[in-house]
This record gives sequence, structure tokens and C-alpha cells, in this order.
Amino acid sequence: MIRDNAVRAERERRIPDQVVEALTATGLHRMTVPRRYGGYQTGATAQAEVFTTIAEACGSTAWVEVIHVSAARIVALFPDEAQDEVFSTPDVRVSGVFNPTMTATPTGDGYVVDGRSSFNTGCLHAQWDTLITTTAPVDGRPPELLWVLVPMSDLEVLDDWDVTGLIGTGSNTVVAHDLFVPAHRVLPVAPALADGRFRSETNSQDPYYRAALMPYLCAITCATFLGLANAALADFTERIHRRGITYTDHQAQHEAPITHFQLAEATMKTACAEHLTTHTARLAEAGETDRTSPTVLDRVRARANMGYVARIAKEAVDVVSSASGGSSLRTTAPIQRISRDIRALSLHALVSPTTNLELLGRTLAGLTPSTTFL
Repeated sequence: MIRDNAVRAERERRIPDQVVEALTATGLHRMTVPRRYGGYQTGATAQAEVFTTIAEACGSTAWVEVIHVSAARIVALFPDEAQDEVFSTPDVRVSGVFNPTMTATPTGDGYVVDGRSSFNTGCLHAQWDTLITTTAPVDGRPPELLWVLVPMSDLEVLDDWDVTGLIGTGSNTVVAHDLFVPAHRVLPVAPALADGRFRSETNSQDPYYRAALMPYLCAITCATFLGLANAALADFTERIHRRGITYTDHQAQHEAPITHFQLAEATMKTACAEHLTTHTARLAEAGETDRTSPTVLDRVRARANMGYVARIAKEAVDVVSSASGGSSLRTTAPIQRISRDIRALSLHALVSPTTNLELLGRTLAGLTPSTTFL
């Protein structure tokens, strides 16, 4: 069903409702929900396998569900009162974005949130949204990054997702207009990421939620890249058996030596991406099961792994895409969509290979990492 609706998702700039409903019926959206609410607390390795499989069928669908599932895990860090509100809805879907472009001003027993948040993946099918805001300067206090949890019905959703890749995600901008957010739906970002300190009393002793969040996010993002590379390889391997190479004597592309080189190169790059994806997922899962706690360098390496998977998976797709011929430009040809989707995801600021490799090199050189997002 996912693959059959991939073209439609691009055309409509959103995942078709029946696809989301079918995925919901599988229990997908319960993977990171606490067990006391009927969730599964699924490990990072199994989740990576799930998202790889979805991405093999449709990159947009995979990325939307990566956000829905990971945002639910973030909700589990909020005070128990907020979790009761969100998880009282069976199979709830939560969207989210890491870009801190909104402002939160303290007032009474909460905050007033204003501003726009672009690239809000998952917003078209979500009931709640997790947004990162920056506190407004008050009484000389330095600004602080805060997660705020708000009902989607309290936000304006703009119809502005007019892009060339991951078109089906419908990652529109959301706008908050003087929106009051009570204190129990606010979570400081830095302590939750850096030290595993969060506001849920019930989950505070559960290793699944005490585990470092960033390696988990890196693992399931790697899985999306891996699925796209796998899909490109599968499409190319099938195409080369039913076409020749125009303006050459090769009547069958699969018999041409250059094709053998291209297929081998893309396969090896994808195999390397798979290895790093598995390694990152196992690192995340070791924390979830309380076997070990990742060091700062481990968390930096998780980001570097993600950036490098993005690079080599995209290179694998580029190799087979460039050898797929003019007919692959048709909108019904999966390879052209895969190529655009993996390029779009590679441009995500948190994924950027150059940023993440610089971060790793800086840390290996003995300097303090230059980011909160670890």
C-alpha cells in the first residue's frame, strides 16, 4: 500500500489518509509510548528495521512516521500530567520540529508562545505538536531552549510546503499566535539531551527513557537513508535487465562492464551505510536497556555516523540514478523520486555531513562540542 500510494503522496503533498490509518492499525505509533498507556517501548534496532522497510517503499511516508514516533518518545519526558493528556488518545500521533524559531515568554504558571516553525513534518496527521522555543529575555536571565507541547488545534497550519523533495511529507509551517502553554507542558531541552534529566516522575527510573535521546534519533534517521538507498539499488537492478544503453552497442545494460562497476560501487556504499546504521541503533539500544550509558564522544559519533550515512547513501543513489537513463525522469519512475527525496533529507541541518564531521573532529581534538544537540 505504501509503495502504491507514493506517487499520490507527491501529487497531493501529503501522505494519503488511508496509508496513515493502515500504519496506525499495525501499532506503529505505539512503539515509543510508555507501556502503562498501552505502548510497546520498542528498541532502537527494531525501529530502525521498521523505518528502513517503510523508506524502501516511500521516503516521505518513512520520514513522517520517524517524526510521529520519535516525537511521542519526547512526550514521555514531559511531566506525567502532560502525558496523561496526550496518551489518553489511543495511537496518538505527535509531530515536531527541532528548529528553535518560536519565542516563549514566561507568564504566571506557564509561557506565552509566539512565532512560526517551518518544516513541521507530520503536522497534517498529528493531534499534538512538540516545538522548540527560545525564552524571551526577562530580568536579565539568559535565553533558554524549551520544548513546548501544544494541541495541533491551537496552531495555524500554513499551506506552504512547495518543494522538490520529500514532497509527500506535507512539512508545512505552523504558527502560534499569543498561545498560552501551561507549565506542565514545558520541558527544558538542554538537561533532557545532555544529562537525561527530564520532568516525568514515572519514567525517570525507566532506562528506556533515561537513555540518551540523540543516538536514537540518529539511528532512525540513518534507517531512512538506508531504506532509500536500498530502494534505488532494487530499482536499478530491475531496470538494467530490460533496457540497453542508447548510442552504444550494448543491447542489454546488465551485460555492460560499466554497469557492473556502478552496481558494485552502489552496493558497497549501501552496505557501509547499513553497517553504520546498525552500529548506531545498537549504541542507542544499549542505553535503553541500561547496559551502558553513552559518553559525550559516543553521542558525537552517533551524529557523525548519521552524517556519513547520509553522504554515502546519497552517493549510492546518485550512482544508480545517473545510470538509469532518460526514461527514469518520468514521474512514475521510483528512482527520480528517491533521488530527490534523499537529497532533500541530506539538507536537514541536523543531518549535514560537513557539520557532523566537523563536530566529531573538534571533539577528537579535545575541544568541547559546539552544540546542545547531543
